[in-house]
Amino acid sequence: MTLNRRQFTFALAAGGAASALAQTAPPWAALKIVDCHHHLRRTPEANATHLAGAGISNCMALARDNSAEAVKEFRAAKPGKLLGWFAGTDVTKPEVVDLLRAAVKAGAIGFGELKSHVEAAGPELRRVYALAAELSVPVLVHFQEVPHTPTEGVFATGFKQFEAILKAYPKTKFIGHADAFWANVSADYANDIDYPPGPVKRGGVTDKLLSDYPNLFADISANSGNNALSRDPEFTAGFLKRHQAKLIFGSDCACSDGMGGGVSQGGNPGASRMAGKCVARETLGLLHRGLSAAAFKQITWENAHRVYRLSV
Repeated sequence: MTLNRRQFTFALAAGGAASALAQTAPPWAALKIVDCHHHLRRTPEANATHLAGAGISNCMALARDNSAEAVKEFRAAKPGKLLGWFAGTDVTKPEVVDLLRAAVKAGAIGFGELKSHVEAAGPELRRVYALAAELSVPVLVHFQEVPHTPTEGVFATGFKQFEAILKAYPKTKFIGHADAFWANVSADYANDIDYPPGPVKRGGVTDKLLSDYPNLFADISANSGNNALSRDPEFTAGFLKRHQAKLIFGSDCACSDGMGGGVSQGGNPGASRMAGKCVARETLGLLHRGLSAAAFKQITWENAHRVYRLSV
């Protein structure tokens, strides 16, 4: 079970001291942990370096739809590290269904992350939702209502109305991710900021949908997930308890070494709080300090195996 609210708040406040020890082996280093938002890097060594630095035993990679050979190379070079991969592509392509179907035939176990300049309920993503149900694979969607830069644009907009999609595609397993998904833990989110700070107003869309729909799960990666879980410790204690079976750990971290090296949050000014830090370490530290051993294992290992049907 989770710690009570007072214990969780105290544990989260201790995070500053823990961050100062980032260069040491983290306390979870001996545990089995799978990073389910690990963007496939250029070489097997680069993938393994980030995992080792962050104290993570395994990963589930996100890659392009044509990445079967790169996946094979990673598995051959680092046996046992990669437990599966999701295939992503531009959903506005006319041939998107054929591309994703081919990726599943080549070994992909899901779709994502899907990050295109379309509406979440638009026809482009709807055909992917239907394909995911047909093939019985999960789909990871990047929801974002506010551009990080003047030219970036927005992605899968309209999350506040996503309940209609959950109803329309009950056989599709949806994995929510990114700014709008996590900002909507608070009922006062107005699509006006990427990473809102401060106390969470109870009754947010994300909290409600996770409670009401068995086909919605949550990817707690990136600055967005970390921000949502660290902005209001009292809220977080209850949120983790309510949705313990729905939360899946991922990093979405661009640092080079699992300790904050290189460009950790390049091109994303709103995530400057994570500059020089490893997102994986920061979120794992938050979870490790605030959860029981059993709850930590469920969120960082068991849920992914159940929902994604990973191969050990």
